[in-house]
Amino acid sequence: MGLGAELPFWTILPFAGLLLAIALLPLAAPHFWERHANKAIVAALFSLPVVLELVGLGHEGVHQLMEKAQEYVSFMLLLGALFVITGGIVVRGSLSGTPLVNTGILALGAVLANGIGTTGASVLLIRPLLRANAPRERKVHIVVFFIFIVSNCGGLLTPLGDPPLFLGFLKGVPLEWTLSLWKEWALVNGALLVIFNVWDQRVLDVEELARPGSQLEAVMHHEPLRIEGKRNFLFLGGVVATVFLSGRVGWHYGVQEAAMAALAVGAFALTPARLRRDNGFTWGPILEVAVLFAGIFVTMAPALLLLNAHAADLGVREPWQFYWASGALSSFLDNAPTYLTFAAAAAGLHGIAVEGRYLAELLAQGDAAAKLVAAISCGSVMMGANSYIGNGPNFMVKAIAEEAGVQMPSFFGYMAYSMGILLPLFVVVTFAFML
Repeated sequence: MGLGAELPFWTILPFAGLLLAIALLPLAAPHFWERHANKAIVAALFSLPVVLELVGLGHEGVHQLMEKAQEYVSFMLLLGALFVITGGIVVRGSLSGTPLVNTGILALGAVLANGIGTTGASVLLIRPLLRANAPRERKVHIVVFFIFIVSNCGGLLTPLGDPPLFLGFLKGVPLEWTLSLWKEWALVNGALLVIFNVWDQRVLDVEELARPGSQLEAVMHHEPLRIEGKRNFLFLGGVVATVFLSGRVGWHYGVQEAAMAALAVGAFALTPARLRRDNGFTWGPILEVAVLFAGIFVTMAPALLLLNAHAADLGVREPWQFYWASGALSSFLDNAPTYLTFAAAAAGLHGIAVEGRYLAELLAQGDAAAKLVAAISCGSVMMGANSYIGNGPNFMVKAIAEEAGVQMPSFFGYMAYSMGILLPLFVVVTFAFML
């Protein structure tokens, strides 16, 4: 049972409190919440009781804090490197902000996410998409669907696509195995693209009637595209290669992180400042992610430990149960450790010790075991789209959109979209693949 058996259940409360603060403070105290320093104070206040409790438990508790600190540093260096590198790639000209072009950008992102990750694809494509739709009045739904598809559901096919799958790769899932999830990927992303296209066309039609002039002509205006900062694609390739090699070579902690930092610094130093300026690059979005996720990584530690210790009491045994259990937690916890927690539970059902590349041994047990891994993979990746904090790129895209003047919905407002659009799709996935 480990450390989770020693933790009192009250240690979940700081995590729940931080989530409520992230959800409610932007509404209750918007001016207070605008300052990143105030966000840091809130995150620190909720983190302090958890830190004191874990330190009080001795070596194991301190080890958990150090492990979470390492995970946080790795997480932020990966996101930060992608943010800095893609922030120096400027797409000149403009696309047409029509429903068809918007749908094409989202479809491109769903594919691209599997090569440079959901974070890389999100940061690379969100600014050109926002510029293409600048003349339009109603565009919140465009960003919401972007988060659904590009920042989450699109990255299901490769270990490079989303952090949970990369952790599975490190624990023994073969590089090509996730390609077997193409049917789930095609169903969810295909359905989302169709829904988005119909929705976007309807919104544009309403704007045509409500606003003077032709809105279609306004968004059809565009200039030929060209890309500046192409050198940064080499740095982007370096990030992808680093992530891939870290899984193949098994580097000690710090090697991958140092490589990420070097790539970010190199890209920042060699990119002309005018390109970042023209791209509207600021440090605000990544600072917001850094501050809030520092608190999330600390306060979620007891929640994960308690879940791991009491997993047998949950009665989770069938693929559909693993799909929804891992998905529900990935909606509000970081989806990477959630993936590993349920992967460990699935291995336990087959009598496999959670050591080394244990998922390779689990997959070798046959189709029944493979279905459990597939369910955990789909739940962790797809349902990270259910809330702003389900996956790191979600908050980053939200912050970039708000800097561009888009009034994004609140925490619960966003969940109204996800519950109305995503949950019915996930039910379809359950009946199609998980039973």
